[in-house]
Amino acid sequence: LSSTFSSIMASSSSSDSIPTLQIDFSWKKFKALVTDQTNPDQPIYIIDCKKLKAPHIVFKDAIQDAVVATATLHAVSIDTDYDLRGYKGTLKALKRLHTSYTHLSYNYSDSETPMAMTWVSAASFKTWDFTCLDENQMPVAKFASRPWGAKKVGTVEFSGPKAHLPAAREEALVIGLTLYYTMLLRANNIFSLVGAAIAKPGPLDKNAAPKDHKKSLSDDDTISLDSLPKPPPYHREVSELE
Repeated sequence: LSSTFSSIMASSSSSDSIPTLQIDFSWKKFKALVTDQTNPDQPIYIIDCKKLKAPHIVFKDAIQDAVVATATLHAVSIDTDYDLRGYKGTLKALKRLHTSYTHLSYNYSDSETPMAMTWVSAASFKTWDFTCLDENQMPVAKFASRPWGAKKVGTVEFSGPKAHLPAAREEALVIGLTLYYTMLLRANNIFSLVGAAIAKPGPLDKNAAPKDHKKSLSDDDTISLDSLPKPPPYHREVSELE
């Protein structure tokens, strides 16, 4: 699957550059900075991962200082809830003991019906890759994580006809990182075994999805910071992660 993704990336190259996002983590602050690999000194997103209460992961626009997404992990359930620019969705397990998840996407859909996206993984000694597939089983994004990296969490690459859309890239970033932290929790939490045993894996019902959430980044639909716990002051400098 990794070789397939690489060949698609090579064949889809054009004059319009598709950014590769880099995620750097600070254990001291329990925050991560997301930057474009070509401009690592300018953060695009800040990810706060030290929430003991829901939501456990908060994604903020580093420039506008506004929350764009949140994710809530569960001690027992192997599914994860998220809120992406007002759209409340579920990252649902397709299998009990394997990394296979799905979520519904309007950003990758060309109709009023959301597209069912599938996430699969492949692991080696140095990397743990999470690849997002569309309904035609074509890769559209890959989060290549480095489990042994102390600061360099990984990178996110994009491919396919939606790769140039900021809303699609933001969704893939949020869901990919949410899946990563979901799997880290499952790997270190004995209660997740109970959750896997009692889970009801399977696809999500498209007909039950909201019909009015065809979102774009031009919509003024960020989550109010007043509704969330205030994080400590944070200076947006990559040097703070060193």
